[in-house]
Amino acid sequence: MKRLHWLLAISCLLLAVGCARMGQPDGGWYDDTPPRVIGATPGDKATDVKAKKITIYFNEYIKLEDAQNKVIVSPPQLEMPEIKATGTRIVVELKDSLKENTTYTVDFGDAISDNNEGNPMGNYTYSFSTGERIDTFEVAGYVLNAEDLEPLKGIMVGVYDDLSDTVLKTKPMIRISRTDGNGHFTVKGLAPGTYRAYALKDADGDFVFSQKSEMVAFNHDTFSPSSKPDTRQDTIWRDTLHIDNILIRPYTHFLPDDITLLAFTAEQTDRQLIKTERKEPERLDVYFTYGNEQLPVMHGLNFDSSDAFVLEKNERQDSLYYWLKDTALVNQDTLRIEMQYLMSDSTSQLISKTDTIEFLPKVSYEKRMKERQKELEKLQKEQAKKNKKRGAQRGAPKDTPKDAPKDERDGAAQDSTAADNPPLPVTLPVKPLEVKILSSGLSPEDRLVMEVPVPLARLDTAAIQLLHTKDSVTTPVPFTFSSSSVNIRQYIIDADWKEAESYTLKIDSAALETIYGLTSAAVNQSIKIKGPDECSMLTVNLTGAKEGNLVVQLLDSQGKVTRQKQAQRGSVTFRYLNPGNYYLRAFADANGNNKWDTGDYDADLQAERVYYYPEVTECKAKWDMTRSWDLNSTPTYKQKPGALIKQKGDKAKKLQNRNAQRAKQLGIEYIQDKTGIKL
Repeated sequence: MKRLHWLLAISCLLLAVGCARMGQPDGGWYDDTPPRVIGATPGDKATDVKAKKITIYFNEYIKLEDAQNKVIVSPPQLEMPEIKATGTRIVVELKDSLKENTTYTVDFGDAISDNNEGNPMGNYTYSFSTGERIDTFEVAGYVLNAEDLEPLKGIMVGVYDDLSDTVLKTKPMIRISRTDGNGHFTVKGLAPGTYRAYALKDADGDFVFSQKSEMVAFNHDTFSPSSKPDTRQDTIWRDTLHIDNILIRPYTHFLPDDITLLAFTAEQTDRQLIKTERKEPERLDVYFTYGNEQLPVMHGLNFDSSDAFVLEKNERQDSLYYWLKDTALVNQDTLRIEMQYLMSDSTSQLISKTDTIEFLPKVSYEKRMKERQKELEKLQKEQAKKNKKRGAQRGAPKDTPKDAPKDERDGAAQDSTAADNPPLPVTLPVKPLEVKILSSGLSPEDRLVMEVPVPLARLDTAAIQLLHTKDSVTTPVPFTFSSSSVNIRQYIIDADWKEAESYTLKIDSAALETIYGLTSAAVNQSIKIKGPDECSMLTVNLTGAKEGNLVVQLLDSQGKVTRQKQAQRGSVTFRYLNPGNYYLRAFADANGNNKWDTGDYDADLQAERVYYYPEVTECKAKWDMTRSWDLNSTPTYKQKPGALIKQKGDKAKKLQNRNAQRAKQLGIEYIQDKTGIKL
């Protein structure tokens, strides 16, 4: 009986152990908990610290990702600190001398994770003070590109308690941060006081604005950091699909949290020669960093350069194209030129400089002639085949015996063909001048543009006609013909275009002749003007503008400007729009030049203000749309539509929570929170 009791006791014990282990997955639970800080030397938030070496201890092995870019030490260190992760420790060794009565912060962001599973620790900041108190205020905001409100990633943001207008050029920032993929930043460790914020793409690492080419953001707004108690939701997940609970957690809300800085790069007015090249044998290209009305003086050293060029230049006059008028010069491989031009010296003053430049074509004259000869030989072979085929079709003369050998009959046939149709000399065909008519999608408000690939020596306007066709009746239409002010190879045709009407542009052959004597073929171009039934009209009414002149732009789905108009009395109308989705952008045209202009820190000049309408506008055929746009109703950092933002935000690091699926398979309910698994 005692033996039976003993066996029952053992069985119950085994059953109890089995029940206790029920649901335990093979190999145990995954480690889905992030690493925790268990101590630091000096201690976190310690005061009166004199040591420059910091050691932070964790409860497990950790790794540190991209410390050079992700870890921000503030105040900024002129000599880069040494930051290393070793086992369960992170060691930070500061190289600069410590400042008195100053709070130091080491912001690790999301760079820390455990070594084995890669569980992210989340944003972590260590701080200490060399004085008697820790400064704990924080401010946050966004840095955007002033031109298009694109979030700027990785740009440095700093604050000053010195409110002078030139401080960014004379003193390093006192506290710094760096923007993430959303252009967002947080500057930590601030003391009570009044500050101004700046952004700087610091090219030389001195934490001051020392180069005009550095992107910068500044304004005269000041702020005083503050804080208030607040609450936020913390979601507890049962698994990847189901929420177990939503907790309301108290936290300290630091203000301001919406500082917005608009960064720009000042126009580079220093003039330097970038490059010279001869992509095409007939053209010499010269590129400068900045244009000037005083153009270079070109003197040929191995050719006569007097009246040798036709000059084409862009609107800014920083790209110059010298077309060679003489074909003998086009065929000359080496052209040596003495070029005298203006350039900026070390003090940004313009001085005269003379360079000797050799212009060599990409493809030499000899190689071009060989390629031409190959084309000619190819044509000759094709012509010979055609002659032989024609001879075979005509057959041999009648007096050739039928039983003659085949070679004799073929030869007789060829002789007969040669006698009746002697072969013509084979030459390469001369292609006529290509005249491009840019007439696609023309509306009554548009102008017809004609473009040629090479500058013209002659243009006979009397050989150009514009005809209107209606009900099978064609009548001439008066028009004006002018050269483009921007491109010497473009010409403008203006007429009183009628909606939904058809026109024909006729140009007689040889009406246009290039500087190389190439003439145009006849042109017969049909032109269809848009009508209201196939188009949409959009009227935009603007309010809230602080600036006078506003230019409104219509953008396509890629953010490219398709239309642009200056607002009149707070309104602008775009007519004859193709159906589709559009976005709206506006800028304050302070100088009235109808284009966006950048700013200048030295001149205390902000870039011209840019606005986006935050929603897409759908335009449909036969519809007249109206948009009411309060330019300041949406904060600047929220204005640009997400579909147009190219800089996408950083992917948030999250705990993997792999135990959810395992527990679900085993039928075990659990809650995963920051401390781990609760069964």
